[in-house]
Amino acid sequence: MTTVLVVDDEPQIRRALATNLQAREFDVVLADTGRAALQLAADRHPDLVLLDIGLPDLSGIEVVHGLRGWTEVPIIMLTVRSEEADKVEALDAGADDFVTKPFGMNELLARMRAALRRTASVGETVPVVVVGRLRIDLADKRVERSGEAVHLTPTEWELVEHLARHSDRLVTQRQLLTAVWGPNFDDESGYLRVHMANLRRKLEGDPSHPRYFKTEPGMGYRFLTDGDEER
Repeated sequence: MTTVLVVDDEPQIRRALATNLQAREFDVVLADTGRAALQLAADRHPDLVLLDIGLPDLSGIEVVHGLRGWTEVPIIMLTVRSEEADKVEALDAGADDFVTKPFGMNELLARMRAALRRTASVGETVPVVVVGRLRIDLADKRVERSGEAVHLTPTEWELVEHLARHSDRLVTQRQLLTAVWGPNFDDESGYLRVHMANLRRKLEGDPSHPRYFKTEPGMGYRFLTDGDEER
């Protein structure tokens, strides 16, 4: 049985999540503070953490830092719409994804399934990613669209590789900039916009309505392996 640690200081949210998750045969552990969450995570070793970004003692971001000191357990942040800067900070700290309150259970469950799939595949080699008309060979550093090889610059390839290796996961602008250009470029979002626009021209059927390389406004990018068919 998959164990989920739910961390939220609002009793009604904890109860609602516990009821819905238990009905789907998850083992649920509840915490209402950051310190309780860290202790329960150490004691119970959950398979996934649902973590409110606003807690009465430690912030959700501090809890992420505390967890990432010793575990790679998937962490999905529970946020409100006005906390965009905090979302970015939490993702940069090591959170895997977020859902915005109020959220539907179907959306949350989809995020949970994606996070758990990524955890299950840690350590596995995924040399080729095939999505729609794209074929990304991570070993040979080669991209094909509709069976035809697409020439990418070294920088474009690094962006594709990083996003493909984190498929369906939000990758923040700072994470991409640091991974591709290095830590001294983590504020140079202009570089990223230019190269992502070039990638879309080369790899998307309709660059103005991307199917694969989605923008999360103000946050970052997501390489989608499931979604609408390419037009």
